[in-house]
Amino acid sequence: MKFQDSATNQHFNHLKPVLHYLKATANYGLTYTKNLKSNIVKNYADADYANEDDAKSISGILVKFSTKISKAVKFLVNDDNINNNSKKFQRSPNLGKISAIPKKELLCTTLPHQTIQELTDFKNLPFMYLKLSKIRLTTLVVITTMAGYSIAAAPFNIITFLCCCVGTGLVSSAANAINQYHEVPFDAQMSRTKNRVLVKAQLTPLHALGFAFITSISGLIILFCGCNGLTASLGVSNLILYTCIYTPLKRISILNTWIGSVVGAIPPVMGWVSCTGHLDSGAWLLAAILYAWQFPHFNALSWNLRPDYSKAGYRMMAVTNPSLCRRTALRYTVAITVLCCLAPICDVTNYFFILQTLPLNLYFTYLAFKFYRKSDSASSRKLFRFSLLHLPILITLMLINKKHWFPYNNNVHLIKSVQKESLTTSKQTHLHDDLKETLNMVKLT
Repeated sequence: MKFQDSATNQHFNHLKPVLHYLKATANYGLTYTKNLKSNIVKNYADADYANEDDAKSISGILVKFSTKISKAVKFLVNDDNINNNSKKFQRSPNLGKISAIPKKELLCTTLPHQTIQELTDFKNLPFMYLKLSKIRLTTLVVITTMAGYSIAAAPFNIITFLCCCVGTGLVSSAANAINQYHEVPFDAQMSRTKNRVLVKAQLTPLHALGFAFITSISGLIILFCGCNGLTASLGVSNLILYTCIYTPLKRISILNTWIGSVVGAIPPVMGWVSCTGHLDSGAWLLAAILYAWQFPHFNALSWNLRPDYSKAGYRMMAVTNPSLCRRTALRYTVAITVLCCLAPICDVTNYFFILQTLPLNLYFTYLAFKFYRKSDSASSRKLFRFSLLHLPILITLMLINKKHWFPYNNNVHLIKSVQKESLTTSKQTHLHDDLKETLNMVKLT
């Protein structure tokens, strides 16, 4: 078969071996995935899944995907189809490449009309930026930073407080944007993340990286100039830890959960340091509480997302080691109870804080124990939802029972008392000098 255009015919002859190779590869992939289906179901059943439906759905998707690829490639290399559609090809003025297939037959080569409209409509950019920065997660990060600043035993400065919140929020937005940039092909495979802006091509990757660059630089400048160098250093460390270590580690090892917990523990320390200017026992206690809270929160969340994580190839405890996932959630709820008992010892709260938080922490531990004993969708969902209530209630109680509410006033009273003592001492010295002069006069007379 030959085309009327010699250049088109030459290009297509070069493509035919490639298409035949793709056909063989697709057939091999189809056979391989069909044979793998039963093994996937068996392996996930051994991994303590609640049922085999999730595993069957995953393997079914693989088989359907490879079947579609095989049919598409067979259609391309079929000479009859080529002959029937030969008139649809024509020379392109751009370097003689083949083009001009009717738009209705193009598959995933053009953006939908709505998406193109969104790209050209600048009014939607703020909304896109909020989605790119994971606004809910960023809000939680800023709230924990505010808590660290408010609980710190130092004078409250509204300018420093606002700079800390804005700078931390910008750095968090940059980290989340870079994270989404790296995970586009994997987010597209998960139902929870398939509607993200980069997956749906509502923003270009270069646009996302530009947004991350501007927000990270501006956030770090605000932290350095408005707070102090130590706060900015913690912001840089957290940005690198999240984007360069945690993000790639998600597909390599379950250690990503521990690294991610460190990332979540740093923001309250940034708030504390921006207020006091140094690290002390209170900052480390807040970091430890936030670090421990991450495990029951994330492990309960990831339990119901195991099919998605498996499909995208993420190495999560809930997928690779479900028993460790349950044990870890229980251990760290117990650790939170112990850490709250250390708050008065670290001079952060009064002793009423222990009595007020004990029922809260014990119920949190009870839900984690139920999740450990009977790990199903209901128990994991209850644990996750209560974790969303547990953290703000715990922070509020810590703020209410703060030991040093007015450190500035205490310092003023201390200075005044020292001044009074110095005045009293000076008066006594003057009286003593006057007495000496009087005695000398008496002796002379």
